Amino acid sequence: MVEFSLPRNSKPVNGKHVKCVTQTDTTRTFQVYRWDPEDDQNPRIDSFDIDLNECGPMVLDALIKIKGDLDSTLTFRRSCREGICGSCAMNIDGTNTLACTKPISEIKGTVKIYPLPHMNVIKDLVPDLSMAYAQYASIKPWLQSDTKPGERERLQSEEDRAKIDGMWECILCFSCTTSCPSYWWNGDKYLGPATLLQSYRWIADSRDDHTGERLDDLEDPFKLYRCHTIMNCTNTCPKGLNPAKAIGEIKKLMVERKI
Repeated sequence: MVEFSLPRNSKPVNGKHVKCVTQTDTTRTFQVYRWDPEDDQNPRIDSFDIDLNECGPMVLDALIKIKGDLDSTLTFRRSCREGICGSCAMNIDGTNTLACTKPISEIKGTVKIYPLPHMNVIKDLVPDLSMAYAQYASIKPWLQSDTKPGERERLQSEEDRAKIDGMWECILCFSCTTSCPSYWWNGDKYLGPATLLQSYRWIADSRDDHTGERLDDLEDPFKLYRCHTIMNCTNTCPKGLNPAKAIGEIKKLMVERKI
């Protein structure tokens, strides 16, 4: 029988439990993943009891409450608090989402908070997104046109403009990418749902003149074709977008230009 073991210092252990002085019906327990690269210890799961009457309605509010009142060493990313920047993406209650738009009321029992899965962790809830951003940069995510714009702007019909709806709204939180098993196993080669959605955003844009070159860059056994349409990406997107559909459209274009 094959026996698998986790790398050294990778298995989480139980950490501290900070309890409320008075337990009430509105008290909820938040279990938070903690890891500090400087102490050479295993990750731990710390528990914090919070009275929801003293906290805002979102998971991010609870994290801010913990950092402000219970443990100032807790580390996580946040910025806009309105689901626009994507900074606070993390795994909450088993699903990748945004802490700022995830209501505590939607979670039953203990609230379990982890960093985005299958990514190197910098500290606590902060994943290392260097690879993901490098892959995003590789698709040249900007307008490439060989024609000069009009006197004031590049004109586009309403129909053509509608073709990029469902893609320009992507906030690059990488919730979809880190929910994809293909990216877990081939993250160094497969571009992942977020980057491929962004790639199709420019391929579908009528103002861009480099569709052929963009498709050529994706003609690779791993960059595009590691997608097996599992649909995890679409199911987890906190903005309600459909990366799997965008990837399917790219594949269709690949076939059409060879017929």
